[in-house]
Amino acid sequence: MGIKYLGHSCFEIETNGKKILIDPFLEANPEYKPEEIYDIFVTHGHGDHLGSAVEISKTTGAPVTAIFELAHYCSKQGIRTYGIGLGGWHNYSWGRAAAVPAFHSSSAPDGSYAGCPCGYVFEIQGQTIYHAGDTCLSSEMKTIGEYYQPDLAMLPIGGYYTMDIEQAVKAAEWLGVSAVIPMHYNTFDAINVDITEFERQIREKGKLPIILKINQELG
Repeated sequence: MGIKYLGHSCFEIETNGKKILIDPFLEANPEYKPEEIYDIFVTHGHGDHLGSAVEISKTTGAPVTAIFELAHYCSKQGIRTYGIGLGGWHNYSWGRAAAVPAFHSSSAPDGSYAGCPCGYVFEIQGQTIYHAGDTCLSSEMKTIGEYYQPDLAMLPIGGYYTMDIEQAVKAAEWLGVSAVIPMHYNTFDAINVDITEFERQIREKGKLPIILKINQELG
């Protein structure tokens, strides 16, 4: 399994030749070519997360998994979707995924209600990966840690719209993960941070910071 960081909150996970995209906002990564995409996951409807999901789906045929209302919006654009709710595993040919709570807001590009925001927990090749989406720190992360027991978390650290560095470090503690990939930072002025401060604080908790550059792959 390989995990590639595509910028902002977007990741590509490749497993057994199948590529999964999460929150495909690719404006910071114009060189990336979304080819052989098998599934697309979107955490909420804001443009910096829905991104190019509809266009990529039309090109590749990959369905979009999203909360029901956002999936309904996407389906009206002429693509295949899986409209889901929070809780419960959904099986895929490469593993399974569950939508979990995120505390934020969500609207579609036309301004319509896009349902509740969410994060995702993925089980792939014996590994459990948590992508938090856009969220504040919340006690739901204790539940995610206790029940899903993720190995790796992708956490926003930029503040302003989401958790900041200190809160992401606390989230990592509650989740019980051994490693954290930071995301949703340094894309816009409002979310600029000193990444070395995140590294310092997360290491003090005995956890591994995995700082990926755009297009850098872990795996």
